[in-house]
Amino acid sequence: MEKGTFAAGCFWGVEEAFRQVKGVVSAAVGYTGGSFKDPTYKDVCSGKTGHAEAVEVEYDSSRVSYDELLTVFWENHDPTTLNRQGPDVGTQYRSAIFFHTPEQKAAAIASKEKLQNSGRYKNPISTEITPASQFYRAEDYHQQYVEKRGSVHRTQR
Repeated sequence: MEKGTFAAGCFWGVEEAFRQVKGVVSAAVGYTGGSFKDPTYKDVCSGKTGHAEAVEVEYDSSRVSYDELLTVFWENHDPTTLNRQGPDVGTQYRSAIFFHTPEQKAAAIASKEKLQNSGRYKNPISTEITPASQFYRAEDYHQQYVEKRGSVHRTQR
């Protein structure tokens, strides 16, 4: 099994998108990319931890490629909005790919360049590509939120 870690705004919908992919063994929501140890949702919402809401995906590379996961990532958010997705604003909602291997880094850079050059977006892609760091699993009530409760309603956060 391999891991991929992605941040694309509110993690609830992102997790659900990855959970639908054949070959994805598990997807968990959590916090990564910052320096604050053992953050809670409240800590991350403060914008002072440096962490992003993210999804850590465990996948079977014989069934789904990392490039396919990158496609899911790009298709499920607007990578041109810096530190924002829809009504959610702050560095915790940034667009980021946290790579685990040199191969993932190369694939992420190539896919970002290809998308930027495609003409799909008028504005530059702001997605950061950075090494994976400690992933802190979010509280249980955030896990599989969409499956448990249906659609994502921001006011319920």
